[in-house]
Amino acid sequence: MIKNNKTWKKFEREIYKKKNSIKENFEVVEALYEEARFLKIFPLKNPLEDIEKDIEYARVINGV
Repeated sequence: MIKNNKTWKKFEREIYKKKNSIKENFEVVEALYEEARFLKIFPLKNPLEDIEKDIEYARVINGV
């Protein structure tokens, strides 16, 4: 939860000012992917596991 809105806005402004190269962006994505693999989030054991719950959730959210 964000408790100091002023600090958050300052952080956002600094992020938007910073221009990363595509190489830096890919390095960040790769690091996040490796962390997910380390935490055993990827690869998914069964990608269709609990798909019924996801479909039902989407129906409720979208009012279908």
